[in-house]
Amino acid sequence: MQCHHFDAGRCRSCTWIERPYATQLTDKERHCRELLAAGPDLTWLPPVRSAEEGFRNKAKMVVAGSVPEPTLGILDPVGGGVDLRDCGLHAPLIQAALPVLADFVTRAALTPYDVRARRGELKHLLVTASPDGELMVRFVLRSTESLARIRKHLPGLLERLPALAAASINLQPHHKAVLEGAEEIALTERETLPMRVNGLVLHLRPQSFFQTNTDVAAALYRQGREWVEEAAPRTVWDLYCGVGGFALHVAAPGREVVGVETSAEAVASATLTATESGLAGVRFLADDATAYALAAPGAPDLVVVNPPRRGIGPDLAGWLEASGVRHVVYSSCNAVSLARDLAVMPSLRPVRARVLDMFPQTAHYEVIVLLERQ
Repeated sequence: MQCHHFDAGRCRSCTWIERPYATQLTDKERHCRELLAAGPDLTWLPPVRSAEEGFRNKAKMVVAGSVPEPTLGILDPVGGGVDLRDCGLHAPLIQAALPVLADFVTRAALTPYDVRARRGELKHLLVTASPDGELMVRFVLRSTESLARIRKHLPGLLERLPALAAASINLQPHHKAVLEGAEEIALTERETLPMRVNGLVLHLRPQSFFQTNTDVAAALYRQGREWVEEAAPRTVWDLYCGVGGFALHVAAPGREVVGVETSAEAVASATLTATESGLAGVRFLADDATAYALAAPGAPDLVVVNPPRRGIGPDLAGWLEASGVRHVVYSSCNAVSLARDLAVMPSLRPVRARVLDMFPQTAHYEVIVLLERQ
């Protein structure tokens, strides 16, 4: 992948862009193997490749500059805007939408937030693209000062951007490095973006987490489903379930599946998908994964965990070690915290692992591991 922003030194986010893609894959798998070092019983499946560019289904754009000339991208070291609306990582639909959205900033007189001066309104534009060619757009604002102008000009935006299915305002009034706030104001009748993955329609709400690489996420869920089917559990917990990707994929007749996620928005999305798909025996709860496990009267046959970068932590890992759970499917975006968690669970032996390149051009990757109780 070639990037004129990287070559000019304007953006260095793609730290591995100068490595050939085959080398990136090899280096990621080597790094993961070294961290896990689980011995000869661990079988490594071939890594899952990604498209080298155009794979990101979500753009998180910092808005800077001025109303007549906004920038959408990142901030430079002194707080000035660097325009990256043509970033090659984004899906083509997002690349086509960003110039239209930049023009909307001007038309609706949305003053970009000036980090140095601590004034202005529009902080971020969050744009998500679905596999079916639809968009969700969120305007992260400091206040509701521009709400009336956004509503006034929204029909024109919908006309120029017919792919726009769901739009909202997110309020983040504080001067701190936080992407979004707690309050969401819907601008369109539709509030969810359908994400079609492996024949399932996952409903993405504004504050729900979804993997940024749809094709690799689909491969991740297929791999998890394959291992669960082989284990044939009667009961499954999907902890840190998000919008229910793993839980919905492993649902089956005669199997009880519980998904646990702190985000009520994500739980609502997952519940909607389960209802629409007629998946009996699947339910979702808004709760902390560790608290749920520690308070439960018993343990399921199999647990799926898909935690954030910090991992599941010693409390949940210790519970899994002592629980008697026969199998764990651990999906990790940080092999360092995965290795740390595995050290707390010596009775759960890694038997299969697979690296999935969710984040090309960087050192980051996803790895999924099947653990089996000795």
